[in-house]
Amino acid sequence: MTAEAKPKASRQRATWKQDPEAVKADILRVAREEFAAHGLSGARAQEIASRTKTSKRMIFYYFKDKESLYREVLEQAYRDVRNGEKALELENLDPVAALRKLVSYTFDHHRQNEDFIRLVMIENIHRGSHVAASETIKAGNSPAVEQLQEILERGMQQGIFRSDINPLQLHWKISGLCFFNVSNESTFSVIFGNEIATQEGQIALRDDVVHTIVNSVLV
Repeated sequence: MTAEAKPKASRQRATWKQDPEAVKADILRVAREEFAAHGLSGARAQEIASRTKTSKRMIFYYFKDKESLYREVLEQAYRDVRNGEKALELENLDPVAALRKLVSYTFDHHRQNEDFIRLVMIENIHRGSHVAASETIKAGNSPAVEQLQEILERGMQQGIFRSDINPLQLHWKISGLCFFNVSNESTFSVIFGNEIATQEGQIALRDDVVHTIVNSVLV
């Protein structure tokens, strides 16, 4: 090792020891970008190491192997969505306002987090195998349907929501509309123009998606 490399290696070891959680968080942040851009097979641990100023050895010290790192990136991505939903405090709103706020949040979150959409698309290429292997993802996402069920039940009790609405199906509809907006933006814009992709177009589309979902459950 050269004299110049020794101080650098020493500084890296000091960072790992002083704030290992910050190092781990940085690895996850960069890995999320790399996996979203290149997929599981295309992402390179060496590139993640270079961008985080760590090493492949340190990455695999924290995450065992590339697939384990990818799975933890997925877990964090889903956790971020669910934590955002919890922070909405929908239980304090009337049912219609709660549903409108939830759909708006989902639309905006997906629009502002293209890497999440790409990660989900990549995981579907893998037939959901890594999600299936993660109890964290499966357990962490059940509150999304439970939250909708609570909103629907309050609306039904007030006589403003239909009694035959399935919360899982409603979650599917919300996810489908908001997901497609990002996942298919490139091809949709090439074929039909980018009117919908403009800021004004997105605002109008979000309002229409919210209106569509809310009207679908009203009596």
